[in-house]
Amino acid sequence: MPGVELVAVVDTNRSRAEEIASAHGTLALYDAHELLGRVGAVTIAVPTELHRSIALPFLKARVPVLVEKPIARSLEEADEMIDAAGDADVVLAVGHTERFNPALAVARPLLTDPRFIEVHRLGAFRERSLDIDVVFDLMIHDLDVVLSLVNSDVESLDAVGVPVVTNRVDIANARLKFANGCIANLTASRISREQVRKIRFFQPASYLSIDYAAQKVDLWRLVTGDGPASFDAAQDRPFDAAQDRPSIEGGEIAVPNEEPLARELADFVDAVVSRRAPLVTGEAGRRALEVAEQITDKIQAAI
Repeated sequence: MPGVELVAVVDTNRSRAEEIASAHGTLALYDAHELLGRVGAVTIAVPTELHRSIALPFLKARVPVLVEKPIARSLEEADEMIDAAGDADVVLAVGHTERFNPALAVARPLLTDPRFIEVHRLGAFRERSLDIDVVFDLMIHDLDVVLSLVNSDVESLDAVGVPVVTNRVDIANARLKFANGCIANLTASRISREQVRKIRFFQPASYLSIDYAAQKVDLWRLVTGDGPASFDAAQDRPFDAAQDRPSIEGGEIAVPNEEPLARELADFVDAVVSRRAPLVTGEAGRRALEVAEQITDKIQAAI
């Protein structure tokens, strides 16, 4: 990235750190604390249980942090990180990468009043993020997106889920009802044979669909004619279905093909340099985590 120097790659797996550092012509380190005093910003992509312990020393040292989602393993830890960033007056950004998907950026201005939202995020089983269940691993992406789009508080929710191949929940469904009447239905699975990352919005007179993976947006609108749906005495002609009835028109909308992770990093760097809030703040990450916790509490109560 222009204007950015990759100071070091840090990993407790020494061979991996050295492999990646060598590939990018930078330094390999094995303890995050070795970076203190040497960097102007850090990105943290470690198991969720380590987010707080690694992020806090940097925030307290006034080093801006971009931390992978979920922000932390508990609201208490998230609050510690948010408070530390506030006390130091530095950027704390959360890596909800789907917010940087160019398809979502194109769709956002077209979403005026979603009344029903349907989300499917299905993935194949991978031996990663097994320290958390599918709600924190996958569904939280969509929780963050939905919460950023619906200008209302969650009024109630229901959820179900089951462990299948791990001792944690591997497939889950949640139904959120917002105070403004909007309903969001979210399904997440990490044991599917097919890869699906789609979200659909239904709002008055229009339907919008986003395929995150394909970076594709489809928009369909209800278009009404001028005449009433009845016999036209003035023109002495019967109602013409093709001319007078409402029709549904639309199709695919052009989306620039860009890498969401690159957009996420660019936003973080610009937020640091410009001293502005990042697109996904610590508070936004906390809100998604809070709803995710409510969902998992519902699921555990039913298991």
